[in-house]
Amino acid sequence: MMDIKIYNSLTQQEEPLRPLHPNKINLYVCGPTVYDFCHIGNGRTYAAFDVVVRYLRWRGFDVTYVRNITDIDDKIINRARDNQEPCQAVVDRFTAAMHDDFAGLGLLSPQHEPRATEYIPQMIALIEELIQHDYAYMATNGDVYYRVRKCASYGCLSHRDIDQLESGARVDVNVLKDDPLDFVLWKSSKPGEPSWGSPWGEGRPGWHIECSAMSKSLFGDQFDLHGGGKDLIFPHHENEMAQTEAVTNKPMVSIWMHAGFVQMDQIKMSKSLGNFLTIRDALKSCRPEVLRYFCISSHYRSPVMYSADALKQSHSALERLYTALRDLPDAPRLENTDFEKRFIAAMNDDFNTPVAFSVFFELAHEVHRLRSSDLERAAQHGALLKYLGNALGMLEDKPDDFLQGALDSVTINKINALIEMRLAARAQKHWAQSDAIRDELAAMSIVIEDTATGTQWKMQ
Repeated sequence: MMDIKIYNSLTQQEEPLRPLHPNKINLYVCGPTVYDFCHIGNGRTYAAFDVVVRYLRWRGFDVTYVRNITDIDDKIINRARDNQEPCQAVVDRFTAAMHDDFAGLGLLSPQHEPRATEYIPQMIALIEELIQHDYAYMATNGDVYYRVRKCASYGCLSHRDIDQLESGARVDVNVLKDDPLDFVLWKSSKPGEPSWGSPWGEGRPGWHIECSAMSKSLFGDQFDLHGGGKDLIFPHHENEMAQTEAVTNKPMVSIWMHAGFVQMDQIKMSKSLGNFLTIRDALKSCRPEVLRYFCISSHYRSPVMYSADALKQSHSALERLYTALRDLPDAPRLENTDFEKRFIAAMNDDFNTPVAFSVFFELAHEVHRLRSSDLERAAQHGALLKYLGNALGMLEDKPDDFLQGALDSVTINKINALIEMRLAARAQKHWAQSDAIRDELAAMSIVIEDTATGTQWKMQ
């Protein structure tokens, strides 16, 4: 099999995956700040890396997956103040909601889910090292800042010229800083805010130092893959790399990976912009696997436009695949096929899921072509389709469960009884009655299909 190649944001080109340790991959993905419900843009990012984890494990790699939680931040503090509740209550509530939402999307749990507040001592130790190497300094108010201009490579990840950088969204303009570009490592405490003791007084960590301390503690000075959304390239990941490499003098990460945005009306979906739809709200109107398909069927680096029509298209695509798998007998999957080789080639090429899914639809077509002439061969193709789908966390439902929806037994019995009445009417050539029953089923959003093997139904 060809080598797995991954686009590296640092070098802006695809590079072969070369594990630092034989057959072992360490992946760190920046997790959410838990002050609100996760939106579809969050879901798309974490679904993309869920595919990365699943595929690498499917190929035989031992993957250790870390996805952190930012549980101390201005947004959490502000939400707690607005709600007049403790910060920990906000964190606990939205962490539980995040777990529910991610389970709904079929995301695997990471082996490690470190919380920032669990690594305060490691952050303090890292800041102390940066001060010792003159990469950081304490301002007169007790804040500690990183000296950006001391880092000769600063800007290499985001491909920005340091002389042209301007203070942005997360770069605080502060007269206490030596340089406007310097970023905070430790914030001195304010009345009523959570704080921890440190050599610089009571305070709390800045956002960027968190992931440097957690990844270094869990993986050491270097690891294989670091991921997140494209919005994290600058300043978060740029700052992470600068901090860590200032004390290790080694490349922090072999390959930096970044997922594209979900957009609404051509604008990035974002809580700060108010143009977002939460995962849980989306799941009220579509099946979980439909939302997962929407999230991963486009290439992970490309932007994807959310709309109700896009979800309908995702549902239709999954219907085609599950319809192909419906009513097939058990059979061993085909091996060494061109289908599987092309699936692997697509996924080896920077996890190209659109091409991988095109292989699925070709397999589904082959199942339909063979079904009437060679059912055993059709079933073998179906088994391969399910096997390859499972590698991406897809097609894990029973076909009827997906196609017929989450209906209660009373409704299912009613549908089956109406279908039997329609069949009896058709046998007696009572066409008007047959059509009336079809219309009644259609009013229940039930589509019936008369096939050579009998009448089937599915939710519209």
